[in-house]
Amino acid sequence: MIDARFVPLERWPGEKHSPARRKRSPFEIKFARLLDDLERELKHLGAHDIVIQAYLKRDQIRNDGWPRSHEQPAEPGIILSFMNREKQEISFPCDTYLTWESNLRAISLTLTALRSIDRYGVSQHAEQYKGWARLPAAPARMSVHDALTFLLNQSSIYPKDPETLNQAFRAAARKLHPDNQITGNAHQFDLATRAKDALKEAYGW
Repeated sequence: MIDARFVPLERWPGEKHSPARRKRSPFEIKFARLLDDLERELKHLGAHDIVIQAYLKRDQIRNDGWPRSHEQPAEPGIILSFMNREKQEISFPCDTYLTWESNLRAISLTLTALRSIDRYGVSQHAEQYKGWARLPAAPARMSVHDALTFLLNQSSIYPKDPETLNQAFRAAARKLHPDNQITGNAHQFDLATRAKDALKEAYGW
């Protein structure tokens, strides 16, 4: 299974499709095949910190980061985000189709098409992905994706509930506090605090 996790989608970037404008997918395949194809494309990109934002509630997501059986998002739009080999943070939103699985398939096919550009030697520094670069979060409030990724990277603890959130924050704070002469960093310590606050607000913790 893809090393990815689902998180609740808080805000759609830009204008969403209305239900009447969404359409039936022209490329229906079995879900297992969809995941295999997507995993292959992500491996080609050296993708890590893979997050799928979907219109799910927190209690619809298992502790391992995947939706519970038979749970369906309130809307089909999803956003696939990850860091690639060039250390670019990439984000692909799609709500064109009637189901979230079809939208995920559309993103997978888009990744295949973008990768094909490399075959002709024109793109040498992954330029074709720069149009999909994720915009930085506003300083006042960190996104759920950024908060989860930051605390996980700094603490190796995935914040899935209030207790693990506190554990992740304490581990990150010990590492990043300016008083730590080896790994201390005032800016990173501030980010840890913002990450904790963002998750507490987003999940009602």
